[in-house]
Amino acid sequence: MELAYYSDYAVRLVNSEEPARNKDSLTSVEAVRALFGKDSTGGRRATEADVSRFRSVRARLRTVFEAADGGDETLAVDLLNSLLLEFPVSPQISGHDHRDEDNRPLWHMHLADHPSNATAGYAAIASMGLAFHLTEHGVERLGICEATPCRNAYLDTSTNRSRRYCSDRCATRANVAAYRARKREEADRSHSTGRTAESAQSSALKGER
Repeated sequence: MELAYYSDYAVRLVNSEEPARNKDSLTSVEAVRALFGKDSTGGRRATEADVSRFRSVRARLRTVFEAADGGDETLAVDLLNSLLLEFPVSPQISGHDHRDEDNRPLWHMHLADHPSNATAGYAAIASMGLAFHLTEHGVERLGICEATPCRNAYLDTSTNRSRRYCSDRCATRANVAAYRARKREEADRSHSTGRTAESAQSSALKGER
């Protein structure tokens, strides 16, 4: 498992809440376990106490994305560093489930999942994954969806660093809204121009009298 994979842990956790819509799916132990994925050892450790702890980590991870999206890369790095210090990782070399054509292990870096509780394990993995993505691709690759009222976090993996939305659905919705806004503006401008022309014509007729 490559370290880049772990950055998705941060996105999944942050997007478990939609503040602008007053939605929060992180309300139970089952929701916590779902964030880990199927058959995860870390997920099986989750208890009721982890629900509130996960929410706290989620809020801190969102501030990292918001700082990066706002162009304050120093703040984004400082916030992420504080998470890395609080939730250190345990890197290990692993070769499970990965074999070459000669059936030899394909060694890769793996973040061990054996801290004191589920929150510490998830936070360590999410923070390290996000740190890897940030240092490898740049702070500007951490974004907040521009589609109103979404505000989901995303990782920009586009070749030209042009991503602005968390999903195709949000991109389509934003484009449709922009198109309708342009049409309304054109209609208002046309109407205003028509009224001006009518006024000018009326004034001219009055002058002829």
